[in-house]
Amino acid sequence: MIQTILGKKLGQTQGFLEDGRRIPMTKIDVSGIVVSQVKTKDHEGYDAIQLGYGMNKKADKPTQGHAKKAGLNSTPRFFKESKVDKVEDVELGSPVNVEEILGAGDIVDVSGTSKGKGFAGGVKRHHFKGGPKTHGQSDRHRAPGSIGQSTTPGRVYKGKRMAGHMGVDQKTVKNLEVIDLTDGILLVKGLVPGHISSIVTITKRGVNKKAMGLYKEVVEEEILENAKVEEIGPSVEEQEEMRKETEAKAEETEKAEAAEAQVANQVDKPEVEVTATEEVVSEPVEAVAEETPEVIAEETKEEEEAK
Repeated sequence: MIQTILGKKLGQTQGFLEDGRRIPMTKIDVSGIVVSQVKTKDHEGYDAIQLGYGMNKKADKPTQGHAKKAGLNSTPRFFKESKVDKVEDVELGSPVNVEEILGAGDIVDVSGTSKGKGFAGGVKRHHFKGGPKTHGQSDRHRAPGSIGQSTTPGRVYKGKRMAGHMGVDQKTVKNLEVIDLTDGILLVKGLVPGHISSIVTITKRGVNKKAMGLYKEVVEEEILENAKVEEIGPSVEEQEEMRKETEAKAEETEKAEAAEAQVANQVDKPEVEVTATEEVVSEPVEAVAEETPEVIAEETKEEEEAK
């Protein structure tokens, strides 16, 4: 089994364990690792494999030939050797399944290059206490003070802690616990050296038998399941039943409308309306016809008397 793998630091986050404790975590991308070389005792003098990670778009000719010899489609950007139990079990150019190497509860050491801080003084770089703030020390608060002895030895010892360039050192954080590994994203409890997108090496050291999972994982799984159900919707059988029910309701509605139309046609409403109209109209016409001669006679008499 492979002991050391490569990864890319994605950033820092936090999570909650099943007992409610909040912990700091670091996300590391460990997907896309391939075997770029297999070393044996017969050829190199020891058994090991070389892992490749990332993609180098501007690789030189020797590196391109090295990747082509391994049967890789692209040239990795980073390489790292790792010890294995049996070299015969590893195939050249094959991808590395990280889930077979690491899992929740494993204890790992993470190594990387620390962030660069530039030139720093002794207080920031080595946590010096600083000088006194009274008794005339007006400008010596962060000064380093004496750096050596007098005549004996008459020099400054090598490795003396002083101001200088801070950061960009190879650092290793030991005994970190793996919280989760999903889809090539490794969650490690604690913080690891390096800036975002920096390359780190992860070495397995043991297993924590009392490991506890994340409480957030259970909630996320339920949310994902509900989301999948909403996205998928009803099954094919349910859709067919819904279609049949809709067609049956449409047929019933058509039959009811046809029956109402037949009943309406059987009732003779226009004849009744016409008869009533004739009776109403005929009465005033007859009355006018009867009263017309009398009115004319009276008008004639009145004219004669007037003459």
